[in-house]
Amino acid sequence: MAREKKEYEEIYNAYSDKIMGLIRTKVANHADAEDLHSAVFLRIYEKYDSFDPAKASISTWIYTITNNMIIDYYRTRKVHEDIDDNFDLASEKDDFDGILKEEMLDELADALEQLDERSRDVVIMRYYHKMTLKEIAVKTGMSYGNCKIVHNKALLRLRNLMTI
Repeated sequence: MAREKKEYEEIYNAYSDKIMGLIRTKVANHADAEDLHSAVFLRIYEKYDSFDPAKASISTWIYTITNNMIIDYYRTRKVHEDIDDNFDLASEKDDFDGILKEEMLDELADALEQLDERSRDVVIMRYYHKMTLKEIAVKTGMSYGNCKIVHNKALLRLRNLMTI
């Protein structure tokens, strides 16, 4: 139980401001936004045992809960008069996708920094510069077989770093 409490505190500290920022962009009433913020973290704590890191990162899971609760907020309260004229539920998914993409890119950048220089260079050349493994091998002076091994190990390491 003490371990879970520490994990909850870490989650709250890491995501509280981000979640409130997201909620405040969608909910005009400050008191409702604070209530929704509390409800989101209550839901996170209640459902924490169902979180599966193999299916999604913790940030994706938290933002999904937040997004669903914002939608539920408008469905259950039928608060049409408080909805900003610029607010569009259809574009809400686009906003959410943008936040997820930004979170994932931040997570990827952090993971890339943890790779050794050679592995990081291979991944960047392969996916950013769109080079083939044969081209990377020539450019770096590695054998093609070694380049494949470095590439595969780098991807495995990234996968492990990004699902923590």
